[in-house]
Parts: sequence; structure tokens; C-alpha cells
Amino acid sequence: MSLIDVIEVGPRDGLQNQDAILSTADKLTFIRKLIAAGAQRMEVASFVNPARVPQMADAEGVIAGLTEAERKSFIGLVLNERGVERAIASGIGEAGVVAVASDTFGIRNQKQTSRQSVEMAKSVLRMAREGGCRAQTTIATAFGCPFEGEIDPDHVVWMAVEIAKENPLEIALADTIGVGVPAQVKHLATRLKVELPHIPLRFHFHNTRNTGLANAYAAVESGVTRLDASAGGIGGCPFAPAATGNIATEDLVYMLERSGYRTSYDLAKLSALAPWLAEKLGLAQLPAMVSRASAFPPAAASSAA
Repeated sequence: MSLIDVIEVGPRDGLQNQDAILSTADKLTFIRKLIAAGAQRMEVASFVNPARVPQMADAEGVIAGLTEAERKSFIGLVLNERGVERAIASGIGEAGVVAVASDTFGIRNQKQTSRQSVEMAKSVLRMAREGGCRAQTTIATAFGCPFEGEIDPDHVVWMAVEIAKENPLEIALADTIGVGVPAQVKHLATRLKVELPHIPLRFHFHNTRNTGLANAYAAVESGVTRLDASAGGIGGCPFAPAATGNIATEDLVYMLERSGYRTSYDLAKLSALAPWLAEKLGLAQLPAMVSRASAFPPAAASSAA
């Protein structure tokens, strides 16, 4: 069975768009519960302007609360050179830098055009390497922009090829506002595997229009083995109007494992996180479906087998 690396983004992308702001202690508890459920690679913080994203204001505090081994294994998001400086100083082992496929979104989000964000990403990758920090890049709004609409796939491919010149750990394509469909996923995955056979691909899907899991499966069918997901399906981009949550980790793990793929997760432990997380966020229930459903196969049936 093929192994799919499901990267947990709940402590970063999941929490950044919630009204409730978890304490540093609760964030560390969340991270430890995810580790216990099998998460091996995880986004745990973002080094961004706390005035714009107050949910991430304690990034250094969260990193300081991790063990040395955890700090070296986990990821911090950065949007610019100042962010990667903070990431390196914190001791986090990996930085994830964001470039943007849309000029309008990039200017509103990072005060950069798309091409400027590519040059920034290349600069950050060099800085991270020189600072002893692994680094990779996510291309945001790769499938669509809330302000400009459709994004030209040729431009996304150009961005990836340019960024690849700095040899990132991987390149991720993000459906930031959840508009992509499986045909687009297969098209971009196929093209990038031809253009950049030496660079691993990762995909990051939001479920705004209920296509997230279908897109994830299309990526896997195209040979992609790295997918982002957020426990409980929480999250969204605070800079994109009406952008709802990520695909839920438990829903993705259920689909993959029932389809013959392996992940590192214990689905029962992962699903058991949902009530705790919902309570901490002040929500009646989370978007994820599998953690609301009864276990399947039922425990009795599993024992009888």
C-alpha cells in the first residue's frame, strides 16, 4: 500500500481564521493531541503581523513550548524576509513561504504582485538555507482568486518553475478559496510532474464548494503523495471573503485508508479530538463529518472478524 503523507495544518491554518483565540497552553495541548493521533509533520505557527492575524501572535511562545525534536520536525509559515528571520531565531526546523498567483490578492495580503512574491519566495528560500532551516513554498490562489476570478494555469506553472530554481524542499499548490475541481488538479499535477520531476508536489485544498476531498483524491490519482488537512475541518484564509475551512484530516484519512492507502494516523484518536476542539473554539460542532459519524466498521464487527 502506498503511503500518503498527510500534513496537519490545524494549529496554524485551522486556528488562524477562528473567532476564538486559543491560549498558548491550549495550542500546545492541541499539538500534543495531534501527535498522539499520529501526526508526524505539522504546521504549528505562522510568523506574520500579529495586528493582522492575532490568532498567531504567540508564534514564538508556541515554538518555545515544543521539545527540541518537535521544533526540528515542524513547520512555521512565513510571508516575507522578516518572517523567516523570526522563524530561524525560534529554532523551528522548517519554514513554509507563501507566493501568490493573483496580483490583487497578493497586494492585499502581502503588499506584493505575483511576480514580486516569487522573487520574495526565492529570497526567503536562500535566507532559510543560509540560516540552517529547511524551507518549501506554497503557491496561494493557484486555482482561483476572490477578486480576479480564474487564474491562468500557465502562470502557476511559470511560478513553480521559477521558485524551483532555489531548490525548495517541495512546492505546494493551494486552493485558497476552494474553487478548484478534480480536472484542474490533474492538469496542474501532470504538468508540474513533467516540468519539475525532481521537486515533490504537495496540495492544499479548502472545502468551500464541497470539492476538497474529490480534489485530494484526484491529486493522489495523479501521483501526489503529500496533502494538507486540518483536524475538524477548521480554518480558512482571513484575507479571502467567505473562505471556509480546510479539508478535515479525519475525513481525508478515512477516505484514503478505505481506498487502500496508508497514513500515519489513528483514526479513532483523531476523531476523538473533535469534541475537545469544538469546546475550546466555542463551536457547537466542527465541519468534519467522520468525527460526527459512528465508527465504521463498528467495533463489534471488527472484533468478530
